[in-house]
Amino acid sequence: MKNRVAILVILFAATTVYSQDRPTIAAQPNTVFVGADGKFEAAPDTVRVEFNISAQEDTAPAAYDRAAKNAEQIRQILRSNGIDAKTAEIGFFSLQPVYDWRTAKRKLVAYRVNSAVSLKLKDFSKVAPLVEQLAATDVTANQSVKYSLEDIDAAKVKAVEDAFRHARENAAAVARAGGRVLGELSYASVDTAEQIRIMTPLAAQTMTAMRAQAETPTPTAEFSPENVQVTAHVNAMFNLK
Repeated sequence: MKNRVAILVILFAATTVYSQDRPTIAAQPNTVFVGADGKFEAAPDTVRVEFNISAQEDTAPAAYDRAAKNAEQIRQILRSNGIDAKTAEIGFFSLQPVYDWRTAKRKLVAYRVNSAVSLKLKDFSKVAPLVEQLAATDVTANQSVKYSLEDIDAAKVKAVEDAFRHARENAAAVARAGGRVLGELSYASVDTAEQIRIMTPLAAQTMTAMRAQAETPTPTAEFSPENVQVTAHVNAMFNLK
């Protein structure tokens, strides 16, 4: 009996979660309820370049000083590419001790400074030389490049319009099949989603290989950024005449 109650509770919970994704509409006379998907694609207009700056030395002041020199080297690279260093954003900054755990008692061996930097660009032509120069240094790690659409809300509106057009066409087809005429909209709900891509950072080993082959084109050279896709789902109820 207890197992049966537990199963019923699980089924009820699953039904509740599903009902939150798709609203339940009570059937009404002289109406038709339909659901449809839509999408909108557009070329990205923004690129975000992210990387880490790290430094390790025997003492905390030495690690801090080296990190400061590394950051200045990054600023010089940005300026050489016509990028204002002030547009780069610091995500975090940390100074932590490094221990040797191979013995029974831990031993302090160094101090490490880590910081995360992100940069948004509108000029895509600057991405390839910037990535190449960052990879040619020994001060950055975990580089990633991500393209996006700045005005994502406008793209969502386009996706909703496409989904609603499909929903209305489906409802009109049902009405014609039943010898009725599609009337005005009486209810609608909308869900939108943006395609999220997980970008794999360029690890330190990868960048070392890139430095060894500096004469070859950068990984992003001559490739076009992939379009940004936004999807929408519309549930709609129409009256029938």
